[in-house]
Amino acid sequence: MTEGKALRLFVCVDLSDEAAEILGRVLVPWQERLPRARWVARRKWHVTVRFLGRTQPDLLDFVEEACRGAAAEVEPFEVSLAGLGVFPGRTRARVLWAGVDDPRGALATLAAGLDRRLAPEFEPETRPFTPHMTVARFNPPEPFREHADALDRTELETAPWEIDRLLLYRSQLSPKGSEYELLQSFPVG
Repeated sequence: MTEGKALRLFVCVDLSDEAAEILGRVLVPWQERLPRARWVARRKWHVTVRFLGRTQPDLLDFVEEACRGAAAEVEPFEVSLAGLGVFPGRTRARVLWAGVDDPRGALATLAAGLDRRLAPEFEPETRPFTPHMTVARFNPPEPFREHADALDRTELETAPWEIDRLLLYRSQLSPKGSEYELLQSFPVG
């Protein structure tokens, strides 16, 4: 990689407006219950397919071509939100997430296609792909044992929406948090 100011990149798919509306309502009691959490702003909600992190600008064309190729390998598909959970576990939760129901496994196929195409320049992801959307982060980690029953009882289910685009974003860090800039959109199929 040549020198230059690195770009912080990630590849994702968006939520439907309806799914975001339902999720927003479901999270209200959790925002009251977990005041120390850092809540992800609604305008930043997305389902990450691949986080690339620091990327040299001269690799941007390579990344765009990898995204274009991976998106072309998958036909448009439907996903929905289903349930809340925490990573890595309930004893020391660092992330509260909304689950993504992907009956065809198309998001995992997209992630694998991206890993394969990006492999010449990026280390493949070592963790298994788990489709989810981060809604809050905890630092320090939050013990979730006292919230376990409420978490299990939380109902989150949305109507399916179609994924027909793969999105490449740049994340710019600032003292006020990160801001996202859409760099490119790639049709699925």
